[in-house]
Amino acid sequence: MTADTTAAGGSRALVRQRRRRSVVRFVRRYRTRRAGLAGLAALVLFALVALTAPLTVGSGVTGVTDAPGSPLQPPSGAFPLGTDRFGRDLLGLVVWGSRVSLLVGLLAAVLSVVIGTAVGITAGHFRGAYATVLMRITDWFLVMPALVLAVALATVMSRSLGTVVLAIGVTSWPTTARLVRAQTLAVESRPYIERARALGGGHWHVMTRHVLPNVLPLILAQTTLMISSSILAEATLAFLGLGDPTVVSWGGLLQDAREAGAVSAGDWWYLIPPGLAIAAVALAFTLCGRAVESVLDPRLEVAR
Repeated sequence: MTADTTAAGGSRALVRQRRRRSVVRFVRRYRTRRAGLAGLAALVLFALVALTAPLTVGSGVTGVTDAPGSPLQPPSGAFPLGTDRFGRDLLGLVVWGSRVSLLVGLLAAVLSVVIGTAVGITAGHFRGAYATVLMRITDWFLVMPALVLAVALATVMSRSLGTVVLAIGVTSWPTTARLVRAQTLAVESRPYIERARALGGGHWHVMTRHVLPNVLPLILAQTTLMISSSILAEATLAFLGLGDPTVVSWGGLLQDAREAGAVSAGDWWYLIPPGLAIAAVALAFTLCGRAVESVLDPRLEVAR
């Protein structure tokens, strides 16, 4: 074994040790944020409900032809949350709908953050005319209402979950791009970036080995915050009738309630459960996101 191989192995071990220490330090700091712990506990509960839905309620709960109850029954012992306009159990529908709402929110947020990260890092690294064009496009998306653009995309494309994910993801990335670009400019002004370039590091090496690891904490915090807004956007699109009509989601349940005239008829059990579920999940992700932000950047805690 050569000296170079030994040195390389030692450096990798040191990097792994530092990463483990960073994770332990992050966990310890996060545990001191009570709001973040409450949000995390709520998210774990919702995740368990969504993952175990096939076992607890089964896919048959969405069937219309063999609905177990009468239309628009109020809450009772047989149906704790009442029934919908087809006689289906609303409790089972809310549990089953969590799968779609959480999945769409997660995928749309990941797509949005990936696009924003790619735009932000490249615009901050290359600068010049390339960065100017990207930032003008970003500014255009920022001034345009994201919901209006998402509605336009969902209208002209086929009605499916993929369309909803794409519509939300490609219209909500500008905020992430702006934040990542600002962090990229700060990172690239540091001396070790100059040393990496002097040693022959190319653009890809600098962006992936030096810039990206330093902006990952910001990306993580932004992802947790984007999931809540993506879930709200999915519910809005479904409420407007632009979601996939073949699946059950929380927004779709609200749209069904509107079509059934639940608001004017006073059928509160048709509206409140999915609405509360959307609000609770959005709040939980927001609490986790704020806690992650304050842990990764303690100056935010002082500012508040």
